[in-house]
Amino acid sequence: MQAQKTKAAITTLFLDIGGVLLTNGWDRNARKQAVQTFGLDALETDERHHLTFDTYEEGKLTLDEYLNRVVFYQDRNFTKTQFKEFMFAQSAAYPEMIELIRTLKNKHQLKIAIVNNEGRELNEHRIRQFGIGNFADFFISSCFVHMRKPDADIYRIALDIAQVTPGEVVYIDDRSMFVEVARGLGINGICHKDYSSTLKALEEFGLGI
Repeated sequence: MQAQKTKAAITTLFLDIGGVLLTNGWDRNARKQAVQTFGLDALETDERHHLTFDTYEEGKLTLDEYLNRVVFYQDRNFTKTQFKEFMFAQSAAYPEMIELIRTLKNKHQLKIAIVNNEGRELNEHRIRQFGIGNFADFFISSCFVHMRKPDADIYRIALDIAQVTPGEVVYIDDRSMFVEVARGLGINGICHKDYSSTLKALEEFGLGI
């Protein structure tokens, strides 16, 4: 998907984390690994996850409460601490993308806002573990604002907090629907596929390195 042209000077980047800066925090593959590692019932775990995960991402459940519903609704031969350590260990960085954002911020004096769906404990772990707080100026995370993408209001909140107009923003996300919703508000969007295509799209907005 090609970047949209804009006449406004870009002052701000809105960024997703999972799929852009890092691997996804607790996606289908991670849950599959957990099922195999801890000997869980795959169908039951998946059903319970889907029934409650949105509530966790909206900051209305703690991680312990989520796990009580999805895993520890019955006795297990492993502890909640062991399971959480496994969850946290599934995250890995995309170093090229992180370095790209650092470079762009410094070169173009950009504001950097994280706009992502993530549960609080996972989100805070990933922010600390991979140094995202060292270059991000704002965190409009679902667990903090109690709404999730693709709710358009999360982008409106991000615009208000950053105090920018939609045309000043480039939003990078790996999910095309989320990019489309943001574009509906006038925010410039890049659907991230890989480093090279995103770099090229950014250059079309005048954000070269």
